[in-house]
Amino acid sequence: MSEAEPPGHAAADEQIRGDASRPVTIAIIAESAGVSVPTVSKVINGRSGVSADTRARVEAALGKHGYRRPATATRTRIMELVFRELESVWAVEIIRGVERVAKKNRVQVFISDFGLHDAYRPDWLQQAPAHRPTCVISVAQLSAEERDELKARGVPFVVFDPTTELPGDVPFVGATNWTGGQSAARHLIEQGHQRIAMIAGPDHILFCRARLAGYRSAMESAGLSVDADLVLNTEHLTRDAGHAATRALLSREPRPTAIFASSDLQAIGAYQAIREAGLRIPDDISVVGFDDLPIAAWVDPPLTTVRQPLTEMAATATEMALAMGRGEHATQVGVELATRLVVRASTAPPPS
Repeated sequence: MSEAEPPGHAAADEQIRGDASRPVTIAIIAESAGVSVPTVSKVINGRSGVSADTRARVEAALGKHGYRRPATATRTRIMELVFRELESVWAVEIIRGVERVAKKNRVQVFISDFGLHDAYRPDWLQQAPAHRPTCVISVAQLSAEERDELKARGVPFVVFDPTTELPGDVPFVGATNWTGGQSAARHLIEQGHQRIAMIAGPDHILFCRARLAGYRSAMESAGLSVDADLVLNTEHLTRDAGHAATRALLSREPRPTAIFASSDLQAIGAYQAIREAGLRIPDDISVVGFDDLPIAAWVDPPLTTVRQPLTEMAATATEMALAMGRGEHATQVGVELATRLVVRASTAPPPS
């Protein structure tokens, strides 16, 4: 969008003012003033390259909508770690990695929790401390409006383990989920299994689709067909979801001889369902998980799983974010750390 005022922007402004529930962000200011988001960012931060008329129009929109400027904020040695679900068992591993690097750099970590699956809430930026953080790591998908808001405030950010496709210029740290899914299925195939079920996660989550695609690749490479009845998508990566999916899989005829779950928690739910059916692991059915959370080594039998290096991923994301906070350009926009299969006692050749 150019600086010139497009036709109909006054009507759009009237619509915005009529919706008091909409949080005021720079995207709304841009829409109201009929300019681009970068133009609003320039005005807010006092940069040149904006005509006097356009600057006046943006200033008027800022005042009209009561936008709170970040100009009075001061840069501190504090980074913000944003979760949508702080109760997750993954959170501890992530915090451990962030704290390790932050402590080495003498930077404090401010943790924000904004609730699981909340409706879009760009006002979390308005609720942040009065200081301007050195950088932000988001353990959730940042919306386009949230990303624009951070850019306008001059706060660098990194997305941790993105759940959806990101624009090419958004820095992120993830894991090799496709390779992990492939290695899990390949391990079961090498054990002699042919009827291998998959408990997949939500289809809209990027890394869940990648794990499923890796499983399919291994099956097809081995000349094995993927039975649609043996692939179940769940709404959550939880124990309850794994339990319900496994009960459904065990009702298939013939039943699978192995199950690959998209998370360790799903795999633990599978353990429960298998035992309720009077079956043994791995004598009657093998199970593989994904994540390698500490609990994977504690269950009986210890769980074969794909290790996702959550702590190392968090440390890498922190190094990237702090470097950007120092004004350094990231050498890589996206970084994927390697997964690896950890073989324990939950897998064995199929029963005769």
